Amino acid sequence: MTDAPSVPGSFSPRSFADMRTYPLASRPHLVSVDDFAGLAAPDAGVDAFIDSLPGILAGKVLRQLIEAIARAHRAGHPVVCAMGAHVIKCGLSPVIIDLMERGIVSAVALNGSGAVHDSEVAAIGKTSEDVGAHLNEGRFGFARETGEAYLQAARRGAEGAGLGRAFGEQLNEQAPPFLHHSILAAGARLGVPVTVHVALGTDIVHIHPGYDGSELGRSSYLDFCILGSVVRALDGGVWLNIGSSVILPEIFLKLVSAYANEGGTLSGMTTANLDMLRHYRPQQNVVNRPAGLGLSLTGHHELMLPLLRVGVLAWLQRNSP
Repeated sequence: MTDAPSVPGSFSPRSFADMRTYPLASRPHLVSVDDFAGLAAPDAGVDAFIDSLPGILAGKVLRQLIEAIARAHRAGHPVVCAMGAHVIKCGLSPVIIDLMERGIVSAVALNGSGAVHDSEVAAIGKTSEDVGAHLNEGRFGFARETGEAYLQAARRGAEGAGLGRAFGEQLNEQAPPFLHHSILAAGARLGVPVTVHVALGTDIVHIHPGYDGSELGRSSYLDFCILGSVVRALDGGVWLNIGSSVILPEIFLKLVSAYANEGGTLSGMTTANLDMLRHYRPQQNVVNRPAGLGLSLTGHHELMLPLLRVGVLAWLQRNSP
């Protein structure tokens, strides 16, 4: 061993002359050329594009999720979209409705603002106000028709239908100009549960005149119970948390616990969190804590969801029975 040269101070540079090495090929590896990206031709089709993605990180996860959704659908297990309102504001209602109509998405859970934006889109084909421009004028959140429609749905839902079903039926009866873009209306039309989970005080309609917290609470709690029945059937199914960072991950965790309390198991379930950022509750409550396979895909909804949809449809077509 060669003595390391001394330097002033209490430490001397160490020598690495006696380090042991091993052959590169003998080491376990996390990356292989077998998983590298392929080069799909521009006209090769969706299957070839999906297959060309690297089998590494998000490329691998996307393929896992596509297959999980397709297999769950093929086996008759639920596929649930639990969505924040941003999904609607990104213009993705047609994607969700198409999957509902095809029988692939078997339930949708919205937060309270999801119902706000869905009903506004149905009514006038537009939604999402400029908060900063209206807040200090006392105009933020006070669109008349939005508050009135939500109030009527809450009263109707409290009578036994639940908030989401009542809202969807109400929209179908009124037949506004852009009804075909409403997830709530599609759920009522197709018999697909669309539940709305309200946190009192978080939505613009809660500061409108005439509101009764008991009606909102009862109609939304009925939806919570309906979603509880959906979760009990999720063994073998898929739960997608899309853009909800607090409310829907917390609801999901409670319903999973309730089913476990009955002696149920969801070890065959796949859960996935799709969002632009990784937040604590979705990662823990949706991906990590429940039994089964947990996946995470980070990226913009307006890119991920259309890609996920076409990937599932291509898988089903390629693997048709």
